[in-house]
Amino acid sequence: MKHWDVIIIGAGASGLMCAIEAGKRGRSVLVIDHANKPGKKILMSGGGRCNFTNYAISPDNYLSNNPHFCKSALSRFTQWDFLAMIERHGIAFHEREHGQLFCNDSAKDILNMLLAECAAVGVVIKLNTPIKQLDNNGGLFHLITHHGSVSGHSLVVATGGLSIPKMGATPLGYQIAAQFNINVIPTRAGLVPFTLQPLDKNKLSVLSGIAVLTKMSNSRMQFVENMLFTHRGLSGPAVLQLSSYWHPGEEISINLLPHMDLLEQLKINRLNKHKQTIKNQLDMYLPKRLLNCLLEDSLLDCSLLDCSERQLQMIVTQLQHWTLKPNGTEGYRTAEVTLGGVDCDAISSKTMESKTIPGLYFVGEVLDVTGWLGGYNFQWAWSSAWCAGQYC
Repeated sequence: MKHWDVIIIGAGASGLMCAIEAGKRGRSVLVIDHANKPGKKILMSGGGRCNFTNYAISPDNYLSNNPHFCKSALSRFTQWDFLAMIERHGIAFHEREHGQLFCNDSAKDILNMLLAECAAVGVVIKLNTPIKQLDNNGGLFHLITHHGSVSGHSLVVATGGLSIPKMGATPLGYQIAAQFNINVIPTRAGLVPFTLQPLDKNKLSVLSGIAVLTKMSNSRMQFVENMLFTHRGLSGPAVLQLSSYWHPGEEISINLLPHMDLLEQLKINRLNKHKQTIKNQLDMYLPKRLLNCLLEDSLLDCSLLDCSERQLQMIVTQLQHWTLKPNGTEGYRTAEVTLGGVDCDAISSKTMESKTIPGLYFVGEVLDVTGWLGGYNFQWAWSSAWCAGQYC
């Protein structure tokens, strides 16, 4: 049986980052993964350009049942630290809206950087290596894999969540936690499109492909971002962001003109004796197909001068206070992240080590820490893995 100082399960963002840091300390490190390639989610993220972090990282951008847990890691390995690593490797990047940072060329640049750093410190990566059995005896972790047995002083679980099963996502990390009697917060899909009730789906299906800036909200959170109508329901950044704060059965509120007081504007235009119809007034602001779908013909064809206060209020309510009850979400199949996971109360926020099982660490998405859309989840992977790498 081959022995290692550190065994890391998962060759994704957090697993590779942790391996680099442990290797820098002179530890012998083995990374194993059941997949045939490392870093699959890195390669697919950001449309193949990897939204690897964000200029504006804050604990407020994360959800967890222990909202203070992420603060230590995010402050000790910051976005600026990761950017320094990027720049050492000469990787060109650019900023998009809301401080999101992407590779200029390809997500492969990030993966190749991580693999080069692993190689530089002697990390061994074994792919196509499912785990058949895992035990902890005499202070050592023993793993039986399809390619033989290994043991390690430290075991780091960097298995990710349940999102996008076609990329190889499994519940292994949660099963390992359960095996060692570590609580797992119930999981659900996050950063995921909404599906619609049958009547709404039939009504809105004609809008597929239309994207509009919206303020989407529920009782807990609001986001001003684009919303995209699809043939299955609603998607786009506003939807993905709010989905992490949404619970089944809840209504959402949609303001299709978030940066204007529509009622006031229509009243001003009426005072100025505009003779246009409501349709002609509104198609300056919103697509005609959307207006035709959401407003009755009698309202659209009404002259602004002839519109009553009640009719104006009906228009404003429909366009700026539109309420909708999603049928659900598209689930893990298209979710970008998994909400819930290994209970942070059971883990040291300084070291990422289990409070009850010495030598057992959890990093990245497997933990109950979920970031917003925009590079926040990758930064959590880098930060949590860096911390574990200093101790494992």
